[in-house]
Amino acid sequence: MNSQLVWSPPDIALADNAIHNQVILDNRLGTLREVALTLLKEVESLRDVQPIKQPVRLHDEVQRFEIELINSALSRSRGNQTHAAHLLGVKLTTLNSKIKRYKIPIEQYEVNSGVELQDKAA
Repeated sequence: MNSQLVWSPPDIALADNAIHNQVILDNRLGTLREVALTLLKEVESLRDVQPIKQPVRLHDEVQRFEIELINSALSRSRGNQTHAAHLLGVKLTTLNSKIKRYKIPIEQYEVNSGVELQDKAA
């Protein structure tokens, strides 16, 4: 009986791959653990809700929000109300009525057209 055991070196690439896969798994588990802990902290913080000192009035909050949106649109359009209305998705007459109702000063957004024309000509 002539049986010979042949020794072969371990497959280094296979071992490296196994180590690499374990590192990826450990990283994913660590990240998942961090996310779970963060969510748990957020849920716990919801239990500690403080009572509201002043009642929130929907009308006032909507008005404040509309004013911010209109100011932002006017700023982006450099005072061009037609373009601002288009950005907001409303009719020009609606925007004009809200500007008047909320007394939004539009002079600060208006571009001096004479200076602009001179700059373009130069």
